[in-house]
Amino acid sequence: MKQFTLSILMLFAFVISFAQPPQQAAPGQEAMSGQPSALTELQNLWDSLSPRQKNTFLTEIKHIMEPEVTIIQPGTNNSDPPSDAIVLFDGTDINKEWEEAERGFGAEPSVKPVVTWIIKDGAMESTQGSGSIKTKRSFEDFQLHIEWKTPLVATGEGQGRGNSGVTIQGIYEVQILDSYNNRTYRNGQAGAVYMQYAPLVNASRKPGEWQTYDIFYTAPRFKDSTTYFTPPRITVIHNGVLIQNNVSIQGPTVSPGIPQYIITEHGPGPISLQQHGNPVAFRNIWIREL
Repeated sequence: MKQFTLSILMLFAFVISFAQPPQQAAPGQEAMSGQPSALTELQNLWDSLSPRQKNTFLTEIKHIMEPEVTIIQPGTNNSDPPSDAIVLFDGTDINKEWEEAERGFGAEPSVKPVVTWIIKDGAMESTQGSGSIKTKRSFEDFQLHIEWKTPLVATGEGQGRGNSGVTIQGIYEVQILDSYNNRTYRNGQAGAVYMQYAPLVNASRKPGEWQTYDIFYTAPRFKDSTTYFTPPRITVIHNGVLIQNNVSIQGPTVSPGIPQYIITEHGPGPISLQQHGNPVAFRNIWIREL
């Protein structure tokens, strides 16, 4: 309201400075009775301006100063958490932000402290028999940074090589896989919105090398209990390369199945790291709520 009032005052001052003086009534003509309303006078003043003068005014009122844009401190490097980030893993304590959960989608899993994952060289890694882990916090719209590494010695092939995933709100999965010289179905390789969208390109590094995902996610809003008003949307940058460009997620991750058939209204949810029987390591995980 304050900005609107200032804009009106600016408009009065602006148009008066450019407006032509009122024309005198011609001899023999009677002046119109009554005074024009303020809005009519304002409209008349506006109409008296040239297109260039109108454009100048509209440009000026776009120079908005308040409220000020929030200042944060960026990380030293682009991969470092900025000052407003929540650090989900800094290489030390897994249990501070994570808990272990049963693998899978759908029903709320039972949880317990993380005891089957190990910390090695500042990274956390699942072991044989580990479950998936999920954040204790729940999130909606966010920017997520995560670094991951598949084993140096590549074993298996296709989906059996370095398989894991980042599951968003406990429902929507971005695939992790060793996709370096490892052919599999296109919507199941590294960077895929699993079973829905293949990555635009395969930007995978060699096994044993650290890789990064920067994920930008907008949570869905619902029309009713089984219908999106606006669907979830996701952008993914893999090793600095755009691989998912603001795609519209069709529904929960299912395999096999049709995601649209199992849409169920939900609120904020956790970030999960999937344990799929392969030892995948993770480090430097942080998130910014948007």
